[in-house]
Amino acid sequence: MNKLKVVVPARFGSSRLPGKPLLTILGKPIFWHVYQRVLEAGIPASDIVIATDDLKIHQTAIELDVPSLMTRKSHDSGTDRLNEVAEKLNWDDDTLVINVQGDEPLIPGEVISQLAHFSLNSGQFDIFTVVTPLIEKKDFLNPNVVKVVLGEIGRAIYFSRSPIPFNRDSVGSLESCYRHVGIYAYTVESLRRFCNCRVSDIEKLEKLEQLRALSYGLTIGATVVGNAPPHGIDTKEDYLTVKNIMESEE
Repeated sequence: MNKLKVVVPARFGSSRLPGKPLLTILGKPIFWHVYQRVLEAGIPASDIVIATDDLKIHQTAIELDVPSLMTRKSHDSGTDRLNEVAEKLNWDDDTLVINVQGDEPLIPGEVISQLAHFSLNSGQFDIFTVVTPLIEKKDFLNPNVVKVVLGEIGRAIYFSRSPIPFNRDSVGSLESCYRHVGIYAYTVESLRRFCNCRVSDIEKLEKLEQLRALSYGLTIGATVVGNAPPHGIDTKEDYLTVKNIMESEE
């Protein structure tokens, strides 16, 4: 059976919210809350690592007894940072690596657990991800909500910021419409293949990294979750919203 690891990228230099991983909620930094969600998914602490480019984040993680690894600042994306972790830690090619973004403290452990189960039991794909049914027309039309078209066996055919698929017989229908949830699992081999590919033209147009995989023939399988995970933290407003939600639940 494939081994399973989880990497939580926690980059300091966010353009919209610098130092984001160290912002606190309920007295703990954001990345600590993400780490707790991964533990809730049943992943042992020994199989989780925070990947950061910042010494203060690294030191804070160690102080909180969270496994952490220093990585280069020069990466173009979190996926490249993931690949560096796999190389540094000498993970085997068939090891499965889940990328859980370090700015999503509200992601349910059940979503991570479902992706882990799916990736361990669906060997026909190179990359694995999560989608959820679209139920609001405003989300279908919103370019910040990424849509995905699925094939018959859960294979992702295309991702877009445009409202797809178009229902010719029932314009505006949300039948077979899915929103992409930005959490991925890769084998170390497929992770390396992805990072060795140059940025594709369609990726540049849509500004969607996953289109690089499809452009170069890597297959992406998707598992469907019933409830849409809450949005992550990209801006100060997002941070305050998530902070209020979490504090109100205490």
